[in-house]
Amino acid sequence: MASENDIHMDTFIPYMRDVARCERSLHELNLMWRLIESSAKMHCAEEAHSMLPMMAATREGFQRLEKDLVHSMVSESVSEVLSEIATCAHHVIDIVVRNLYERTADVGFLATDLTLCNYVAGISDQPGIIDRLREYQRKYTVYDEIMLLDLAGTVIAQIDETSPVDGSHDPLLAQTLASHSFVETFRYSNLRPHQSQALLYTQRMLHPQTGQPCGVLCLSFDFLGEMAGIFAGSSAADGRCVALLLNAHNQVLASSDAHWIAPGTTVPTNQNGAPHLYTHSGRTYLVQTVEAGAYQGYPGPAGWKGQVMIPVEQAFGTKRMRCVDSLSPEVAQGLLAHAQSFCPPLYDIIQAADAIRRVVWNGQVMTAGQRGGSSRLKAVLEQIGETGARTNHVFTQSIRDLYDTVLSAGLRDSQSLTQLLVDMLDRNLYERANDCRWWALSPVLRQLLTPSHAQGSAYTALRDQATHVLEHINSLYTVYTRLMVYDRSGRILCASHPQLADGSSVLEQQIDSATLQAVMQLSDSQSYHVSTWSAQHVGAEGATYVYHAPIRAMDNTVSTVGGIAIVFNAIPELQAMLNSALVGKPKTRALYVNRQGLVLASTDPTAPSGSTIALPAAQIQPLLQVQAGASHAAIAVHQQQYCILGASVSLGYREFKTSDGYHDDVLAISVETFGQVETNAQTPDAASHAIHATSNGLQGMEMATFYVGQQLFALHAESVLEALPAAAISTVSAGRLPFCVGTLPRHTQGQVTGYVWVFDLAELLTGQRSRVTAQSQVVVLEHGERKLGVLVDALHGVHHFAQESIIAAPRMAGGTELLVNELIQANQGALLVQCISPQGLLHALQRKPQDTHQATPT
Repeated sequence: MASENDIHMDTFIPYMRDVARCERSLHELNLMWRLIESSAKMHCAEEAHSMLPMMAATREGFQRLEKDLVHSMVSESVSEVLSEIATCAHHVIDIVVRNLYERTADVGFLATDLTLCNYVAGISDQPGIIDRLREYQRKYTVYDEIMLLDLAGTVIAQIDETSPVDGSHDPLLAQTLASHSFVETFRYSNLRPHQSQALLYTQRMLHPQTGQPCGVLCLSFDFLGEMAGIFAGSSAADGRCVALLLNAHNQVLASSDAHWIAPGTTVPTNQNGAPHLYTHSGRTYLVQTVEAGAYQGYPGPAGWKGQVMIPVEQAFGTKRMRCVDSLSPEVAQGLLAHAQSFCPPLYDIIQAADAIRRVVWNGQVMTAGQRGGSSRLKAVLEQIGETGARTNHVFTQSIRDLYDTVLSAGLRDSQSLTQLLVDMLDRNLYERANDCRWWALSPVLRQLLTPSHAQGSAYTALRDQATHVLEHINSLYTVYTRLMVYDRSGRILCASHPQLADGSSVLEQQIDSATLQAVMQLSDSQSYHVSTWSAQHVGAEGATYVYHAPIRAMDNTVSTVGGIAIVFNAIPELQAMLNSALVGKPKTRALYVNRQGLVLASTDPTAPSGSTIALPAAQIQPLLQVQAGASHAAIAVHQQQYCILGASVSLGYREFKTSDGYHDDVLAISVETFGQVETNAQTPDAASHAIHATSNGLQGMEMATFYVGQQLFALHAESVLEALPAAAISTVSAGRLPFCVGTLPRHTQGQVTGYVWVFDLAELLTGQRSRVTAQSQVVVLEHGERKLGVLVDALHGVHHFAQESIIAAPRMAGGTELLVNELIQANQGALLVQCISPQGLLHALQRKPQDTHQATPT
């Protein structure tokens, strides 16, 4: 039975030009190998008898590989797009939920504001009540309206003069008066008559003397403005896809492009991430839908979801980040060696392609020396050579394209992830800057610091009342370690949670002089001061930011009588942001760092808060120098691991860090690891050893080429019997045989026909034992009556070189038999290939190991 996550290949291939091109090439090669096999059977069956098993094996391997490679290319391309748009959908809903959580705290706190409660209860008739509401809105610019209503629903104060409301009987008012908590409402309400939908937060207000409900506070959230900002900061901003906020009925509440998909539209969803296509309004899309996750226990409005839809014709049309070509060969090949862990289909394809390459290589070796036979056999042999070379090229390019798809997806995902992290951070810190300024306007705190109240029992009562206010605030805003009020001299008079972890108290301690001076110089109620990141601030219990605002005198003069300091519980809060963004990413770590590389918070145990990010200068500088609003991603080596490094810096949020005078760039950095760097890895780079053209005539030599480390070697093809996978070596003791790594069975028609000793050619040449990898091969050769195998790092090809391109190797002193007796000047002399002499090889294997590599030509 087909799984719901199965990909329907024929559905996607028409939209993937690269995959379609690869599929055609593979199909043509498959047909060519079939044609060669059929031609050999029909026209020269007797002469080609020894090659027919090779041809059959090639055909069978091709049938499997053609299907698997195309399937993997389609699957990885679809996965890349789904991952990208899923991250964007997470961005939408996660930012919304975190923002609205702050609103639930705001309405709960403001509803207890004594000045407002006295006004609503009719205890005082203050003409400045509108100014107080506007003062709040100036700091919390996310609200487009603040209202006070009495028990009958009559509006007794509001700040939006463009949308006057006399009163309302909206059922949400009765619901609010009956509730002990806030009420969240999103729909049309005549409280906001000019909006089709309003996001309202309401809380009942209690009479200061009786404790009974006396009215309702209503905060109207700037929903459309906030969503426009979220969409602008997401990857949907490039216009290739549309980002949506949906309700429980899959109706669009907000759209990144209302002309494309308008609010109110019902759209298909894909909450399980299945790789299916969905049709909406005659257009076909890939879709990712993400449900809201709870933040600080707040689940968000019921049923809200983030969704991104990308038209299938846009999804695969443009390769925006070609990364493999920019990698050094060592990193590209080293990272590819870990394909089994980060992309199993890619690993399987590489293994299958290597198996077919070996079969083709063996077939070409097998035909060596037979070109002088019948014209019909010569035609078959030439086709094998040409088709084998083309097969290698198609395999190399197809695997490279698949590899690039996987890495490009990782690079884009790291950019999206870090962008989400900096957006979450700046929106969070925006609230902290607002909180300190608003709480500085508390009448109780202002009275406490007024000189006329600073004595006797009245002062004690005020201090107790101020402490109660701070404790109440801290109970609603749990992101703070403590809140402290200090006088003009910096002496802390009262605080929430005054006792420190060591048992001492913050009371009577001093704010540092530099901070105090900065706060005393702030000119108005919109100004605030943020301490540098440190664990040394009074009242801090770990490295953090402390937000300060001046407290003005009660007579409404501009004189500053003290200040309020709110100590952000930074590391746990930043840690929670990092952890929430890394759900489902077990190989990724994330950090917040400043421009100097100081780690503020981290999920990497090797880079805890307070450390300096440990990256080489060539890697860290591009990250730390990313401009505000930009992102950067690169493949690098970090802590001896191949990884993708990503970094983003946000542009700020609303007025925070954009126009309020505060600047403190924090970067989000992600590190996705792929595997350990093998310091002794010798993975060859095929691209730098391509042999562009060889002789096809009869006057020349056929050479079987292979790698030892990064160097290309050759044997006369007529002396080679076959190549076999090194994984089949049995590591048995070889007595006193030097350089021997074991034995290898040889097969004919599925039956073992004998064994050969296998010798490590790299150890013979360099004195260093080879590391056997998935690409390692054993080349079996014959000289006289002797058969033996040599361990090599990878196969290269079988080529026909013109006689004039082969020269004798310079002889070494002593006249001993040369291990390398010829040099091949390939590519018009640009590439030098060392040719191994079988006689010299046998002679070298009989010498002492410590003497062998010293006498080998280089």
